[in-house]
Amino acid sequence: MASEVSFPEGEVVLLSGQRSKAFFLLLSGSVSVELCATNFIVSVQALGAGQVFGWSALLDDHDTLFQVRAREATTAIRLEGDALKAACNADPLLGKEILQRALAVVSGRVRATEIRFAEMCGIRA
Repeated sequence: MASEVSFPEGEVVLLSGQRSKAFFLLLSGSVSVELCATNFIVSVQALGAGQVFGWSALLDDHDTLFQVRAREATTAIRLEGDALKAACNADPLLGKEILQRALAVVSGRVRATEIRFAEMCGIRA
């Protein structure tokens, strides 16, 4: 279900709009969570060791909402989304814990997006 992966600086790890397949736990380095539009890319949040991304992989047939790019040489644990979902279904306590932690990540991502857009509008958040 899990494997260690590495990304060089500048590599796009997740592309916005692609089908989500994996959940990542950062071991070292850092990534930038980016909001992509036709004419621009905005960095919403920087993540480092101990933080996670790829929560969309926990949902059935869901596309990635944010692009993720390595800011420097980065290593992570890659968890296969389907295998993680199956483990959560088989063990309700694990499923509950993963769900609560994933919701905290989603909430943090929404808040980071709000703050970034407020900054772009000249408002202190």
